[in-house]
Amino acid sequence: MNEDNGFKSYFLKGIIIVIVAIVFLVIGGAATVGILSAVNKVTPSELVKGDITEEKQPEPGNLEEEEPGSEEKGAGNVISEEGKVLDDEDENKSSSGLLLGDFNNEISKIVEKITPSVVNISVTFRVQDIFGQVYEQEGIGSGVIYSEDGYIITNSHVAAGANKLSVTLYDGSEYPATLIGADENTDVAVIKIEADNLKAASFGSIDNVRVGDVVIAVGSPFGLQQTITMGVISAKGRDIQVSQETLPLVNLIQTDAAINSGNSGGPLVSSKGRVIGINTLIVSPSGTSAGIGFAIPADTVVNIAGQIIKYGKARIPYLGIEMGDNKTGIQGVYITDVLKGYPADKAGIKKGDVITEFNGVKVQNPLELIAQILRLNVGDSVNVKIYRDGQYIDVKLELVESPLTENIK
Repeated sequence: MNEDNGFKSYFLKGIIIVIVAIVFLVIGGAATVGILSAVNKVTPSELVKGDITEEKQPEPGNLEEEEPGSEEKGAGNVISEEGKVLDDEDENKSSSGLLLGDFNNEISKIVEKITPSVVNISVTFRVQDIFGQVYEQEGIGSGVIYSEDGYIITNSHVAAGANKLSVTLYDGSEYPATLIGADENTDVAVIKIEADNLKAASFGSIDNVRVGDVVIAVGSPFGLQQTITMGVISAKGRDIQVSQETLPLVNLIQTDAAINSGNSGGPLVSSKGRVIGINTLIVSPSGTSAGIGFAIPADTVVNIAGQIIKYGKARIPYLGIEMGDNKTGIQGVYITDVLKGYPADKAGIKKGDVITEFNGVKVQNPLELIAQILRLNVGDSVNVKIYRDGQYIDVKLELVESPLTENIK
């Protein structure tokens, strides 16, 4: 009897264990199906049926899925999705937005537009050494074609005093050149070659460009003709006193585009393809480009060049005033003296007056006033606003020629 009870007890325990195991298997299977369906993003019924679509994974190194037909960007030719070899132009066309290729194309267009107007200038000077011996010394500069009939703008320090000038055009043709005139106060000179149908450059005002704008310098650094360098306008309105015997170079454009010996007289070109300045000098401890170069603004260059072509020299306008430190608290140019018989005197301007506006432009110091005067010509009538005894007064005067250029023949 006891043996039957013991057998029944073991039998019941076995059945319970089997039932518990089956329950655990069912729960475990359901949990596994749930996890797999979540991972594969399908319903449990679709998982059981085997209806699973494999998700496309991105290629290693890509952050997101590429659009059809797109390809990795690289130098030179690329392979499209169909296996066709594309050149750089096709590659650029298949892209959207402002890409490096688009930028390259725009720069190339500017270069193609300006380079036919840039020339190389070879100069020969006669110099005398300490022993009295005279010998010839050669130099290199650059220039930009001003008119179709052969007038070329360069720097005074390139062409003035040369006994021989030779110009090489973009196509390699060479011409002897004649100095028409040079002005050391503005470092502008004009030379001429006997040629027609030249590609004259277009010029743009410094007023229409901003600090940070992209610019291109073209010239012959170290004699390497048609060299292109690129940078930005680092600053505007720089003033540099080169010599005590001349006016300061005023309102200069500062750029980090590489400018070296031989670039002098060449153009600084805006992103519109217009000449906005003529490269003139650099600041560098080594004598080669250190990223600080300067160009004379086209506003000054074009005006002075026009005077040289018309008169054979620059004719710098003059007010007949002396200027000094302004301690009045009024922004403008303080007048320390008025020269008798000159335009300022005739217009009633007096010692102690402050010029606040000149020809409609506000001026804050003497160098800004000089920059505005250099844009004008002898005989021009200008309006001048002055401050005197708490009042602003408008006067009108006619510019005459400065003693700096009056006696130059």
